Amino acid sequence: MAELPSGLLEACVVVGASTDKLRDVYQFHQQKKCVELPLLDAEVLQVHIPPFVSKETSSSQAIGPAFSRVQRRRSFIKKKRRDRAPDPAHNGDAANHSEGTSATEDISVPKDLDLIALPQLCFPGGLQLASEQREDAYHFLVFTDLFGNRTHGVVAQYHRSVQSCQDGANQNGHRWNPSKSRLFTPFAVCVISKFPYYNALRDCLSCLLVQLRPARHADFEETMKEFSAKLSLVPIPPSGQLHVSFSLRPLQVVLPSREDQDSPIIDINLHLPFLCFSHAALLQILSCLLQEQRLVLFSCDWARLTLVAECLRLYLQPLAWQQPYVPVLARGMLDFLMAPTAFLMGCHISHFEEVAAETEDLILVNIDDGLIQSSWAEIIDLPTIPMMAAECFISRAESLQFHYDLELCHLGSGTDANVLRCQRRDWQRRLNKQIQNICLELVVNIFRGVQDFLNHEHRVFNSEEFLRSREPSDQLFYTKVLETHIFHSFLRDRLNRKQDGFSRMEQNMRSLAHRNRAVTDSPRRPPMSELSRNGYSSYTSPDNRLSKRLGASMPNLDHSVHETMATISPVRPASLRKMTPDIGLKFPQKAVKVFRLPEFPPPLAYHYVQNYYSEMVASLGRAISATPPDEAALLARYHYLRGLVNTVSNRRLDALEDFQSLYKTDSDIFPLQMVKSLVDSLPEVERVQADRRPEVKRLISRLKRDQERELERHGSGHEEGAIKRFQLPKKYMQLDEFVKCVQESGMVKDQGTIQRLFDALTVGHQKQVGPDLFRVFYTIWKETEAEAQEVCLPASVLEHIEASECIFKLSSSVKTSRGVGKIAMTQRRLFLLTDGRPGYVEVAQYRDLEEVKVSSAPFLLLRIPSLKLRVRGRKEAFEANLKTETELWNLMVKEMWAGCNMADQHKDPQYMQQALTNALLMDAVVGSLQSSKAIYAASKLAHFDRIKMEVPMMVPRTTAETLKHKINPSLELAAPRAVDVLLYTPGQLWVSVSGGKVMVFDASSWSLTHTCQVGNARLNCMLAVDKDQVWMGSEDSVIYIISMVAMVCNRQLTEHRSEVTGLALDTDKYSQKVAYSCSAEGTIMVWDVTTLQVKKNFRLSCDRLQSVYSCSATLWCCSRDSVMEVWRNGSLKHRLNLPEQHKGSTATFSSVLLLPEREELWSVCVDSGDVCIWHMKDTSTPYHRVALQDCNGCHCMIKVKKQVWVGAVGRTSTKGKIYILDVDRRQVLKELHGHADKVTTLCSAEDRYVLSGAAKHDGKVAIWKVE
Repeated sequence: MAELPSGLLEACVVVGASTDKLRDVYQFHQQKKCVELPLLDAEVLQVHIPPFVSKETSSSQAIGPAFSRVQRRRSFIKKKRRDRAPDPAHNGDAANHSEGTSATEDISVPKDLDLIALPQLCFPGGLQLASEQREDAYHFLVFTDLFGNRTHGVVAQYHRSVQSCQDGANQNGHRWNPSKSRLFTPFAVCVISKFPYYNALRDCLSCLLVQLRPARHADFEETMKEFSAKLSLVPIPPSGQLHVSFSLRPLQVVLPSREDQDSPIIDINLHLPFLCFSHAALLQILSCLLQEQRLVLFSCDWARLTLVAECLRLYLQPLAWQQPYVPVLARGMLDFLMAPTAFLMGCHISHFEEVAAETEDLILVNIDDGLIQSSWAEIIDLPTIPMMAAECFISRAESLQFHYDLELCHLGSGTDANVLRCQRRDWQRRLNKQIQNICLELVVNIFRGVQDFLNHEHRVFNSEEFLRSREPSDQLFYTKVLETHIFHSFLRDRLNRKQDGFSRMEQNMRSLAHRNRAVTDSPRRPPMSELSRNGYSSYTSPDNRLSKRLGASMPNLDHSVHETMATISPVRPASLRKMTPDIGLKFPQKAVKVFRLPEFPPPLAYHYVQNYYSEMVASLGRAISATPPDEAALLARYHYLRGLVNTVSNRRLDALEDFQSLYKTDSDIFPLQMVKSLVDSLPEVERVQADRRPEVKRLISRLKRDQERELERHGSGHEEGAIKRFQLPKKYMQLDEFVKCVQESGMVKDQGTIQRLFDALTVGHQKQVGPDLFRVFYTIWKETEAEAQEVCLPASVLEHIEASECIFKLSSSVKTSRGVGKIAMTQRRLFLLTDGRPGYVEVAQYRDLEEVKVSSAPFLLLRIPSLKLRVRGRKEAFEANLKTETELWNLMVKEMWAGCNMADQHKDPQYMQQALTNALLMDAVVGSLQSSKAIYAASKLAHFDRIKMEVPMMVPRTTAETLKHKINPSLELAAPRAVDVLLYTPGQLWVSVSGGKVMVFDASSWSLTHTCQVGNARLNCMLAVDKDQVWMGSEDSVIYIISMVAMVCNRQLTEHRSEVTGLALDTDKYSQKVAYSCSAEGTIMVWDVTTLQVKKNFRLSCDRLQSVYSCSATLWCCSRDSVMEVWRNGSLKHRLNLPEQHKGSTATFSSVLLLPEREELWSVCVDSGDVCIWHMKDTSTPYHRVALQDCNGCHCMIKVKKQVWVGAVGRTSTKGKIYILDVDRRQVLKELHGHADKVTTLCSAEDRYVLSGAAKHDGKVAIWKVE
């Protein structure tokens, strides 16, 4: 049987005192035998669980018509045992009692519903009779199973007179006398749901009590059953902008949807804790939760306990509380507080003194008084939340507006209760969103930058370095938090690259320079401009604020915490005090739509329920028809709801068609497990019918493919949940182990560099690195970072340095030809930091160096080794008496010089960064070896200096003049990846690298702005379809659609059966925009861009169809063995075969280019250096051929202005080449050398620039100027 979607109702349970007990108590009370009314034991009286109706002619394949989970259920028998004889005194009247039915029937209940503890939780203070009618009371429950799954309950307690509960029953042969004093007994109705719809379920119970008050007790069970059955018909809305509402007279109840798949459902007033606690106390509670302390909440109001606890949990999103969680403890459950683990629990304020006295190590939170203390002391001695994050939170929280009355000032008095409730709901939703943003910002500020210390390839978190990057005063807080389950789960999500609210907000809050660091800068060295914004620099004095010079993220290891502690101002800056709750945090909010369910039918009749579902399907169909195609997200929600309804009403194939529609509208909400279960449950008859429905057939075949891929992935043994902490090695390491260890440490990722480092550390020894040597090397590397960070530079020095520069290495204090001081090395220059009052003396920018050599300076009768630098434009050489450091500085400066020259010539800043890494590694190698061979060993890392000496570094003049810049999309990876596709859209460059990773760069600065994962397979083509859609054809046969505005990929076209190889855009005869796509096996599809429907498709006979182009009334399709001109209806007009000289060879067509204004078609082949030019009207043979010099094959081709650019690979060097041909003269104008591997993709940026991407041995994108 298919797994049914969970609905609003899981179970409805009635709890109260048994009739027998009530009789006894009433009898004693009337006889004046009891002065005080006793506490009674609460018992389960009724249990109502869906489904409530079933088809009369039951089928083994039929699905019960209600939203409920199919699961194993266990039998629950009412307190009376089967073998207990009925009391003859009742004369059979027991059958009239509300609980009489359950005395003789098994009630099937969900296996995870604990009916033993439930009565206590429904009456946590005990079941107390009353001598007068009392107000209804509500409270809320949360149940957690062994696997951490939570179920939520809303309890309504109401009172009825004991006499009315008997409905005229006899007592000892006499009727009860209504004139005697009355007693009132409480009943509890508990609605249990898998979803935390606290406000909605409270509304439902409020409507129920309106019905119950005038009802006879004999009708009680039927009323309860009808109420439960109605709630079982309510579907849960999917995540997004669509809410669901339904009418339970007299109220209209609304079920809000979750914001996205990773967000929780919020149907609660999130500002309640702000009304109970000061901001400082609230932060203290959140700090205790993050440190997984043992917290107990106290209140005189049971409802307040759960609501406040739920708010506190939600404040920490996306961190999830993993420890025991019982927000309401009944009076008989206080022993739970003796649990040795961390927990979050709540109990009545009357137990405060008892709990404080009997237990230790508890954090006691008094909600009513807004106080927090520990059970062992009044002052809590726990680390607090980092000050910067706390100050920002308080500043924003102070500007929140909690008073709804202020919202009503300009409104008249409402006369419609539902309208008033709607206004309040909208205000609450806006306030909740503000609070969510503020709390998310708090979490982001606490854990900002954590991903900088993750190694995704080896799934390692470098906790030591992360701790050292925090302010000294905050390190105790982080030390405790890093050991918690809550942080471990958060870390696992970061390693899995989960795109949740944390990731999105951190991405938005990061400066452009920080986002671009992955492309241009060393990952461990934030620039000075960033230091002024991060950490505690905002709270230091102006002098100190400018004196913190950057280096790394680590304080000096030799200094104590107290010596390096930052000065923190106790007064909050005015700039923070004036902060508003939304500034910098506002995200585009889509308008919320509410789908109103039809009026409930009689819910206990099968045919009425089926008609209700049919009416709901029809209503959703009308909503779908009325929604324009450009509102794809809203369409997806309607299709999802209709799929749910079709599922529970046994229309499986219709349900599958609705779920298939989600691929084109919003694949993020596709219910994979439900669809798998639905497909598995299809009977043979419906499987045959499914083959006749193309959409359903395609969905089923895709599910099979996805399952096979999933099995392959699991077979690879990759553990998504495993996280390792970086540890120094404990044994000798061969090369492979050494590479892994260095990558895990975060020092270097590039395998080539690590291999050279391995050679350096093993000079003169067996080829293995010992644990002691590695520890010394790693310590020196980190200490060098720390020393650089400790440098204090006054403003007079800073004004000479660019904001993005970092000090990476400082010499000891030495005598130089320009004064005494320390030589500082940045990524751009060398300068002298003079002793005494620090001053700035420029030594040289690397690009201006003309000579670097080791010399010697006279000192008395000795000659001291010195470093001599000759700088362009200066007559006198700069000389520094570096003594024993001379040889090392000689190596480092030469490497930086060579790297700078290569970076300038190749327009590739990565060379400069790589040279800097090499220089720092040399320094650590020399410091760790401390032997005569240390300098020789360090020279193994002089990579660019060696290239400069061995190989001419000159880039051809034509290339140097045309090349403007280079981007390395693979910089953060251990090895480069091939650039598969390039696409330019106004202002943006889209780069696809292997495995479906897409990177988006700002075309004005060529800086990285976004990264997204598009499937898991290679992308073959990209096409900008309109202002907001980029289509991407993948090897996995799917066309993915990315929104350029939201930067999300949640729509897919799944009609192709094999890999999508080409995309094109055109208009049809009605001037409507259409797109063409082709797949490798020869299928071409014509798409309506607006509706995403296939208008036409046909198949061509060819060897791997590679691309499609639209030209006038025909399509031109390129395959490996031919180029075909095809009419729009799919019939073949012409076929252009390989030129005669290529037949029988390995050459195949790789790319074609249409020049319709010249009626020409240009073609190139793999394994051929010729460009063939054909007449479009006579394709029998090429009428012209251009031979490309030293070309071994061509792979791509584009037209820019009056030029054709051809991406190729050289014959002699096997490096990438680009040939620029003149269209008119058909001659090669330029030959460009810019890649170390074949050029595989080209694109044009507004005819001003051409961008080229190369295969995996190069993996870079070059930007060329078009003349």
